[in-house]
Amino acid sequence: MLREALAELITKMADDELILGHRNSAWTGLGPILEEDIAFSSMAQDKIGHALALYTLLRELSGIKDMDHFAFGRQADQFKCCHLVEYPNGEYDFSLMRHFLFDAAETLRYESLEDSSFEPLRQLSRKFRGELKYHMLHGNTWVIQLGHGDEESHARMQGALDACFPLAFGIFEQGNREAFLIDQQVYPGERVLQERWLEKIYPVLVKASLNMPAPDLNPGTPGGRQGKHTVYFAPLLEEMSEVFRMDPETAW
Repeated sequence: MLREALAELITKMADDELILGHRNSAWTGLGPILEEDIAFSSMAQDKIGHALALYTLLRELSGIKDMDHFAFGRQADQFKCCHLVEYPNGEYDFSLMRHFLFDAAETLRYESLEDSSFEPLRQLSRKFRGELKYHMLHGNTWVIQLGHGDEESHARMQGALDACFPLAFGIFEQGNREAFLIDQQVYPGERVLQERWLEKIYPVLVKASLNMPAPDLNPGTPGGRQGKHTVYFAPLLEEMSEVFRMDPETAW
């Protein structure tokens, strides 16, 4: 039971990282300024590195033989990523706000795992601490700076927040075996993380003079964690796995 519950948690974490890493990597060469081009490329690389570490842990936990097949060879409904990471990058304001909201949640998730009863997750959370600190600093700085920009800048950031905020609650969609993980002190659960996340992002949004939309605290319909994805996911998966599908048995 514990192995299955851990596998479910680790899979959704890894899939989030892989998909958002792929989305953010598309900003390489297209950032609004050179600094952001480099920053988004670096953070995308971090996320894909985190995904690899989690898939490696999943292989050891559940006996996956080939991580490439698991990452690129699954059907869309076998992925457990949240809807927020699936959406196209859109304009820079959307990608930046998604980065800010997601990385705040991710930072809190890994902070909670520093006290996990599952030692491998404790080790990973400590290993990723420095990278996540930089990701949060980057997101906070730019959200505040652009929120305090001119009238257009502020309006665009508010619009991005209004679009991303409802989607971000899907990060905290509860898993089927979550109660068991809480009972085993693996992590505190999605509702606790959601409450901490709201407390974490609110002061930053205040500093940015942005109005946080009213949170929807009621669980919605099953989403990405249950394999039910947006219309954007299948084309993304096809693009992401194109090279792999040319010859899945190739040794790289």
